[in-house]
Amino acid sequence: MKIAIIKERKNPPDKRVVLSPDACENLLHSFSNLEIKVESSDNRTFSDEEYQKKDVIVTDDVSGCDVMLGVKEVPINALVSNKKYFFFSHTIKKQSYNRDLLNAVLDKNIELYDHEVITDKNDVRLVAFGRYAGIVGAYNGIRTYGKKSISFNLPKAQTLHNQKELVKELKKILLPNIKIVLTGKGRVSNGAKEILDAMGIKEVGVEDYLNNNFNEAVYTQLDVLDYNTRKDNRVIDIYDFFDNPSEYKSNFMRFAMISDIYIAGHFYANGSPFIFTRNDAKSNDFHIQVVADISCDIDGPVASTIRSSTIADPIYGYDPVTEKEANYLTKGVIAVMAVDNLPNEIPKDASLAFGESFVKYVIPSFFNEDKDGILRRGRMTQNGKLTPRYSYLQDYIDGKD
Repeated sequence: MKIAIIKERKNPPDKRVVLSPDACENLLHSFSNLEIKVESSDNRTFSDEEYQKKDVIVTDDVSGCDVMLGVKEVPINALVSNKKYFFFSHTIKKQSYNRDLLNAVLDKNIELYDHEVITDKNDVRLVAFGRYAGIVGAYNGIRTYGKKSISFNLPKAQTLHNQKELVKELKKILLPNIKIVLTGKGRVSNGAKEILDAMGIKEVGVEDYLNNNFNEAVYTQLDVLDYNTRKDNRVIDIYDFFDNPSEYKSNFMRFAMISDIYIAGHFYANGSPFIFTRNDAKSNDFHIQVVADISCDIDGPVASTIRSSTIADPIYGYDPVTEKEANYLTKGVIAVMAVDNLPNEIPKDASLAFGESFVKYVIPSFFNEDKDGILRRGRMTQNGKLTPRYSYLQDYIDGKD
């Protein structure tokens, strides 16, 4: 089998990679019938020379390979027909901006495996950049607060080499007695929690957070039932929320009324209630000054996220009154950090961790007849059609959804 590590072509450029030079070397030693080629790139966090030192072939033409490994969406004109592709397609939630991409994948008879749906038998994700999105997102959230409050100025994460340097910079600042609310209990949110803990910010329970004042900065981490409640006021369990999200409504406002920073690290499923709406943000009781939306669902559950931002220009303002973008330094305007490729700010750390999981779970599936069903579950398209697991996307690709 021939695997290619393809050049990232989406703008802004992404420095991450699925397999590091060391990962390639280990795979070549482990599987005698495996060949790996790296498409030459001057933007990747690992240089062409680093791969060549590990006896990995670097070339401008990888069209002869069977499997193409990328990170971000592949531009339509760069897709090679009749291949297997792995990348984040951003289509599983029926994102309108990538409808044409999924149609092109079908037209070109490509087998698409989206990293986001590579799971175990319990549908738990096996490969993800989420932890590093959380780490960088929390750093950027604190940095945004410093700029909004004009109280301190942290360097951009992309100018630092790794997580250790992020923490080193954060430890130089002293936060006032603000309150930080963090949503989610998965990889993303726990990555953000790593940063808050490393800063020495005190974690408090939900009731303590809601009912008490503190003489130091504190944060609380919320699970879905902490900020959602059933419309009929019954209390069941978290699985009921996942099974019946439309039966719930948000009660996040009780946190929005007393929080200074909101870090959004949750997973948002179709049918779930919005966390806070545009009308919520208009309320005089809405106190949040900074939103670090790591999840970054545009016009979704976090009303202030009206667009994604970039690593080059990570902060914009949302005016709750006009519901439009405004100068984030203006009083009453929420400062929003909604970078949609956060792990790209510390690409080496993120790539190493991602590749470790990919080597452990995905590559062996090509050689063991996919005995655990990893490839079968992650295969979105085959023979020019959606696979049964992803047939719910048919209306989407037909332009009816």
